[in-house]
Amino acid sequence: MAAVKFVDVVDKEAIFEGNGWDALVVVSADLKSIKVDEVAMLADHGQKVDQRVGKSVTLLFAPGMAGGRLVIAPVSKATDEYEDVRVFADAARQGIRVAKEAGAKRPLLLVNGIAEARYQKSVEVAALACGQELWQALELREAGGADEELECIGLLSDAHNAETLTAIEEGRTLARDLCGTEPERMSAPAFADYCLTALTDSGLTISVVEDRDILERDYPLLSAVGRSSFAVLRHQPRVVKLEYVGEGDIERTFLFAGKGVVYDTGGADLKVGGSMAGMSRDKGGAAAVAGLMKTVSMLKPKGIRIIAELGLVRNSIGSEAFVTDEIIASHAGLRVRIGNTDAEGRLVLADLLSHLRIKAESAVHPEMFSVATLTGHVVRCFGGYTAAVENSVAKQANVAERMQQQAAVWGEPIEVSQLRRDDFSKIVDPSGAADMLSSNNAPSSITARGHQYPAAFLIQASGLSRHGLSSAKPIAYTHLDIAGSATEGHPQYGSPTATPLVGLFNYMVDSQ
Repeated sequence: MAAVKFVDVVDKEAIFEGNGWDALVVVSADLKSIKVDEVAMLADHGQKVDQRVGKSVTLLFAPGMAGGRLVIAPVSKATDEYEDVRVFADAARQGIRVAKEAGAKRPLLLVNGIAEARYQKSVEVAALACGQELWQALELREAGGADEELECIGLLSDAHNAETLTAIEEGRTLARDLCGTEPERMSAPAFADYCLTALTDSGLTISVVEDRDILERDYPLLSAVGRSSFAVLRHQPRVVKLEYVGEGDIERTFLFAGKGVVYDTGGADLKVGGSMAGMSRDKGGAAAVAGLMKTVSMLKPKGIRIIAELGLVRNSIGSEAFVTDEIIASHAGLRVRIGNTDAEGRLVLADLLSHLRIKAESAVHPEMFSVATLTGHVVRCFGGYTAAVENSVAKQANVAERMQQQAAVWGEPIEVSQLRRDDFSKIVDPSGAADMLSSNNAPSSITARGHQYPAAFLIQASGLSRHGLSSAKPIAYTHLDIAGSATEGHPQYGSPTATPLVGLFNYMVDSQ
């Protein structure tokens, strides 16, 4: 599937017939404030005939306008003090769905914004919401059952940001494909291959680690998770390395570790009672980072360097599977006692972060991140929101707070969690035989501080604890748990969202 393409349309005359557009979708909280007189008059007339106009999405017969179709998508509750810009996303999704069902292939989108800070990106958020609504699963597309795609969406806006939005949507489409596809079609090797194909001629530096000896030497915790999968060629682990270097003097360096557990059985601590369903989506972190790199490669922001590592592995069961109580040395040289094989994501991330830490030591103004569908606890705490847990260096620099502010106006809200001493106490190995314990043996969803303390483990196991505030080289690190935000709708098989790609991209650009 080609991502939705956006086109800047400055001339309001495009609204009228004969300009190649075949529908007009108006997203507005107030029909009387629509700035195009002809559209406002038709909406007002329609409201007098049909009281649903302005209350629910309606399609009006509009002679003389694009395609003769006018879709009114009202924004509800915009004045509610607890609402945010996602009200525009909700309306736009409904509007574009009606336009497509009516037969439109080249609709125009007109967003009637509101002059409030929380709604400053209403046009952009509405446009990207259309992309989310129109995405169709890769399996469906490859089977030939997908609906015909729209040719493009015209943006009636003075912002001139269609190129940026198209690049963001290209990245989000890649991320959705990677995250949402079933575990055989998107096994670890297939995930790596899909990335390589999608990023061909991107200008990124790309390499894939697939040799077992190298994986076991350089990514020992990751290899333990995938130990049983090595026996099946198509399931063997991969690490994908990506790097972008912008033009000009590098002012900031961003380093990302993405969790790509392509299927999580729970390992020897097997998921039971139907809990395994949907575990092909446990690769949402790696998917979002891959999509982010796609967007960056298209827009080429200057002055920044981005280094990413994606850990792709299947947590298989079998005679070779790793088990609870094993003690395994991480890449950073820390001896980890396995507390639960179903807490596998933090093991994958710890090795990735250790490699990134070494690169960060010599980088210009580095900021490190892990992105992962890590815990059920974050869903219990925050529902469908991303959680950010930062180390002391990042906290002092207000990384999570700045990211939260940026993501909010782009419709990807983030909750900030505090890392505390209790979290480090939870990873102490009671036997004293190992440097740390990976987890307790209960589900995170019923564990106190179940999404916070994994960040403490990641800091310790990756060697980042050597780079705190008092060190010679402090390194800011923020962990993003997207278990609640990586998908929407059905709890197991809903659509991937590509979160937190939009917020991260704009955070990086805004940090310059």
